[in-house]
Amino acid sequence: MPDSHRKDVPSLDDRYELENGLVFLSGTHALVRLLFDQKRRDARNGLNTASFITGYPGSPLGGIDTALRSAKPFLDKYEVRHLPAQNEELAATSLMGTQMIDDHPDPSVDGVVGYWYGKGPGVDRSLDAMKRH
Repeated sequence: MPDSHRKDVPSLDDRYELENGLVFLSGTHALVRLLFDQKRRDARNGLNTASFITGYPGSPLGGIDTALRSAKPFLDKYEVRHLPAQNEELAATSLMGTQMIDDHPDPSVDGVVGYWYGKGPGVDRSLDAMKRH
C-alpha cells in the first residue's frame, strides 16, 4: 500500500516508546516499560537519573531477564543498567551500592532508581544487605 494511504503501522518498539495512545504489553513488558517511563517522568521534572535493575534470574520473574536483554537498545537509551546476580543477597548488595551516590564527589546523575527482583526466601535472606546500621 502506498505511504499516502497507509495508517500508522504499529511496531514492537511502540510498547516502549509510545507515550500517547494504546500499547499492548505482556506483564513482563509492562515492568520493563516502567523503567523507561520513570526516566521520562524524571526528565520532565528536570532530573537527570539513571536506573539499576538486578535480581536472581531463577526468580518467579525469571522472564524479566530475557525481556531486558531483548530491550538492550532501550536500556542504553534510557540509562538503565541491568546486572543479574548469582543470588538475591548479591543483587541486594549491589543495588544498595547504587544508592550511595552522595558519597561520590562528582556524580554524573542526580540519582539512581533501583529495582530488585527475587524469590520469597531470597527476600528474607537479603534483608541483612538492606539494613542501615
